[in-house]
Formats: sequence, C-alpha cells, structure tokens
Amino acid sequence: MPLDQSFEGRVYPPTRPYEVAREKIREFADAIGDDNPVYRDQAAAKACGYSDVIAPPTFPILMSMRAASQVIADPEFGLDYSKVVHGEQRFSYSRPVQAGDVLQVTVRVESVRVAAGNDLITTRGDITTLDGELVVTAYSTLVARGTAVQE
Repeated sequence: MPLDQSFEGRVYPPTRPYEVAREKIREFADAIGDDNPVYRDQAAAKACGYSDVIAPPTFPILMSMRAASQVIADPEFGLDYSKVVHGEQRFSYSRPVQAGDVLQVTVRVESVRVAAGNDLITTRGDITTLDGELVVTAYSTLVARGTAVQE
C-alpha cells in the first residue's frame, strides 16, 4: 500500500544538540580514508582561513540520520524499513562544519511520491547552530521497494 502523501511538509522537532569535537572529526576522516590536514590539524585549518579544524563534507550524515529516524520510526507514516534502500544523499552548505559547533537538525518531509511501484521519500534536514544559523542542509531520498503496489 502506498505511503500517505499527506506527510509532505510535515516537520519534526529538532534533535538534541550535537557538539562537534575535533576527535570525532578526526575519527570520521579516518573512517573515510581522508588524510586532509584541515580535518586534523588546527594550524593547517587556520592557515586555510578557518578558526578550527573543519569536518569532511559528508560528516553531517551523523546528525542528519538521527533526525531522519524520526520520520522512519513514525508509526503514523507506516514505512516498512525492511524494504528501504538509500536512493540519494546530498548536502548544501552555508559554511563548513567545524570543531566547537553545537548543532541541531530539524527534519522535514519534502516529498512522498510513487515511481514504478516504489515509494520515494525525500527529507530535508536543516542543520543549524543553537542560535539558528543555517550551516548545512542535508537532503536524503529513500526508496521503499514495492510498497506502492496496490493489493
């Protein structure tokens, strides 16, 4: 059964604040195999014009996944996660994420549509400082395979 398209536009509460630590940035850079010094060395980051080490471009996935789980786990939405595959992920930056940032994510269901018998759910996670400064927006599309087929 197709997912309820009336969920388009639904906004979920902001996540708990996440403090971005230098060590978490370094661990993430290690995990993705990126040895760029601006992710590890404060002096290298400052030489590039940053006040502290910055995070790799995909680092916000840590925060945006937590926010998106609100949509996935919403019993009213009725998404069968066992049929979900990740379709697309992209980030739109206002500025880099850097050590010392305290960020939260507010997620919104951008669209729910049907394509070839599958439900496609696109979410938008606005990642902001606690003061409301937009740092990055994370867009994610999930594909719920075969769920849009009428029985």
